[in-house]
Amino acid sequence: MRRVLPVLAVSAALASLFPVMAMAQNSSRPLPTGGRPGQIPGQEQGQASDTPITPTAPRIAPLSRRANAGPCPYVKILYDAARYVELADNRPATANVGYTGEIEGLAADCSYRGDDPITVQVNLLFNLGRGPMATAGSHTYRYWIAVTERNRAILAKQYFDLPVDFRGGETASATEEQTIVIPRAAATTSGDNFEILVGFEVTQEMAEFNRTGSRFRINAGQSMAEATDPQ
Repeated sequence: MRRVLPVLAVSAALASLFPVMAMAQNSSRPLPTGGRPGQIPGQEQGQASDTPITPTAPRIAPLSRRANAGPCPYVKILYDAARYVELADNRPATANVGYTGEIEGLAADCSYRGDDPITVQVNLLFNLGRGPMATAGSHTYRYWIAVTERNRAILAKQYFDLPVDFRGGETASATEEQTIVIPRAAATTSGDNFEILVGFEVTQEMAEFNRTGSRFRINAGQSMAEATDPQ
């Protein structure tokens, strides 16, 4: 069942150009690809590559068989918020790891014609973990999606809760589907005026840890005690 989330209002200064935005959430089965709709992005510093996707299985159901009025917004995972790593006392050691998470995949598609709003479907794949310092068998992660006027101001930002049950093991995967509607003031307003960013809600210390490129990996077949230290 689709859950429609509240409409997001943008600042009054931009309301005449971008009146409101809405996001909706639903479960889905996204594949671990991502970037601008039809392209795979790199996460380095939030940059996107222009490498075309080569489909090997059905991805997002197409929104329309007719051509769009213009290009789609860029959709990126913000590098600083792409991973979630809890560290006791902010000390990077395997024994100090609590809950972890990574936005492992992103796929997107969009549709708009005439002066219709831009409808963007974003599918996300999360890989999540539970380290030695985790205190419960379940954890609720929080992530956000922001719509920006490209390379400029944030127009709207909304947070989403992602509850995960680890009682079946130390790792888990989860998928989320979000629908974002971006109104346009006129038919001449193109999708490439906008950018959609995705990330975990992280602390400043987590963001700094991510910027270093460090990460914790639990190798397949190893126990938690044999997990590797930061890579």
